[in-house]
Amino acid sequence: MSEKTEIFERIKKLRRELTHHAKLYYVYDAPEISDYDYDMMFEELKRLENEHPEFFDPESPTQRVGGKALDKFGKVTHTARMDSLSDVFSYEELEDFIDGVKKTVSDVSWSVEPKIDGLSVSLRYESGVFVQGATRGDGVVGEDVTQNIKTIFSIPMTLPEPLDLVVRGEVYMPRSVFYRINAKRESEGKALMANPRNAAAGSLRQLDPSITASRGLDIFVFNFQEGSLYSDGHAPLSHTETLDRLGELGFPVIKMRITTSESGAVIEHIKHIGSEREGLPYDIDGVVIKADLLSDRARIGEGTSTPKWAAAYKFPPEEKQTVLEDITINVGRTGVLTPTAVLSPVRLAGTTVSRASLHNLDFIRERGIMLGDVVTVRKAGDIIPEVICAHADKRDGTQRVFNMPERCPSCGEPVFYDPDEAAAVRCTNLSCPAQLSRGIEHFASKGAMNIDGLGPQIIDLLIENDLIKNAADLYTLRADDVQNLERMGEKSAQNLINAIESSKSAGLERLLCALGIPNVGEVAAEALAARFRTLDACMSATRDELIAINDFGEITADCVVNFFARPKNIELCESLKAAGVYIEAVKEAASDKFAGLTFVLTGTLPTLSRDEASEMIKAQGGKVSGSVSKKTSYVVAGDAAGSKLTKARDLGVTVIDEDELRRMIEG
Repeated sequence: MSEKTEIFERIKKLRRELTHHAKLYYVYDAPEISDYDYDMMFEELKRLENEHPEFFDPESPTQRVGGKALDKFGKVTHTARMDSLSDVFSYEELEDFIDGVKKTVSDVSWSVEPKIDGLSVSLRYESGVFVQGATRGDGVVGEDVTQNIKTIFSIPMTLPEPLDLVVRGEVYMPRSVFYRINAKRESEGKALMANPRNAAAGSLRQLDPSITASRGLDIFVFNFQEGSLYSDGHAPLSHTETLDRLGELGFPVIKMRITTSESGAVIEHIKHIGSEREGLPYDIDGVVIKADLLSDRARIGEGTSTPKWAAAYKFPPEEKQTVLEDITINVGRTGVLTPTAVLSPVRLAGTTVSRASLHNLDFIRERGIMLGDVVTVRKAGDIIPEVICAHADKRDGTQRVFNMPERCPSCGEPVFYDPDEAAAVRCTNLSCPAQLSRGIEHFASKGAMNIDGLGPQIIDLLIENDLIKNAADLYTLRADDVQNLERMGEKSAQNLINAIESSKSAGLERLLCALGIPNVGEVAAEALAARFRTLDACMSATRDELIAINDFGEITADCVVNFFARPKNIELCESLKAAGVYIEAVKEAASDKFAGLTFVLTGTLPTLSRDEASEMIKAQGGKVSGSVSKKTSYVVAGDAAGSKLTKARDLGVTVIDEDELRRMIEG
């Protein structure tokens, strides 16, 4: 055997072993070798490939896992528009859709398949080699995520034939991976991912491909966009033939699909998919119904933004019955006592639910909820668990009426019903440990003083060790004070002190938000700072002056007046000033171009983060709101836009994309 042949055989062996171990590590979290051994094999392979470029293989682990981190994603203009589908929410709406199509094509045949709940992408191949992956974006322009796409092991890097083509697929996070990652994050005290769809979208948009590689993403390819599927130029006649051919080429395609011309069979298959939904290894949020013959699609035609030949049946929020075992009380940072349902664990919309907010006592009374009841729960928007109702007919006499406690469960002080806030029970003890911890957590949060590294666990340690008694005490901390705390060391302690010091220059806008004044969030804080410019002026502002601020209102004005009327709060502000915290406004609108306009952001924008887009709008004098209403001027929609986009269309609110927003700013 020649030396070159031996080297090639060694390269092939390393590729096989590294591919095997990479899957075990990244996808299954079950490594069989140490990180060191893996790294040594990886480095050997890189060296051999660099020395022998004639043995290059795009399927090599060196081309799939990791890669250089990006500063930002580039833009990709799709040559074939990536449209979304119109939604139907009932079988009646679905039958209306089918009947409408039959007016054009009376004998239409339907392809019926699950709708994967993930992030839509396009994959481009040239001469059978994968060259580019892009997110859907607004359907016309997406983001170049090629390096991240390469980390998905089920995507072929080369095809068995030298074809030029573009296919569309849905990237998702398998449920098993989602549970594993959340279990790990919980053990590390990190915030949990909301659901597999959001986790997949966030993972694919990581600037560091090695992070994406660690998330175990997968894909189903569900559409052929352009190019040729056959070397001889043969064009497929149907969607079913297309999917079969994509499977032959090595793409993962979904199997749970049928083709039928009967509307009754369409509905039956939807019901079948729904019945299997909970046991699937991936999340689905509906069923896609498409005209199967491509010639029929051409006859049926396209709508303005959605094809007329396809629709997505969306499952209603999944509801389950379970037992309300207990009601616990959470004390918020403003002292409000919130009841939380402790439920017998139940699987719901892809996750195990064991707790749900009950809001307040009125909510409990209105729904007739008793301790020990069988209740129906669902996830609002498939994310937030909520109790819908109690089943009085299933009571056996052991159920008990729930009453709010007369004393704060955190500090033991008496609580009172707040006459200014319906149904609210509040603890007014400013030294209440629960309020102190959550208040400082809010003070340090991203939208407030943005103190990186100051999370709930560190805050609790600082309080437990008597290092802080209020937010101002943060600015008296020294690295020596915190480096011996649990999970802290010299470097992490210094990083925390640096972050606290840096927050001093955040400005009045963030400080007002950080103080935790009831009803004063980021938007109200910015309006307050813009009007009065200094903390002293805000502290002495009258009710009438506050009401005069645009969109402020009487309730918010009263909250501000009452907050600054309390000696303890004045003392806190004086301590912050003495610590060197900047107490003047730092933001000036670059123009009043967007004055009087309200924007709502939804989905993932191609190049801007939510914060960046918000700052651009505010710099032009505009307002950014978290919810869509008739007062909304524009909704800026990106990839995976959800219910806000639907509501905007229902209300007739103008919907724009990132490019249009930029044109409005620059024009």
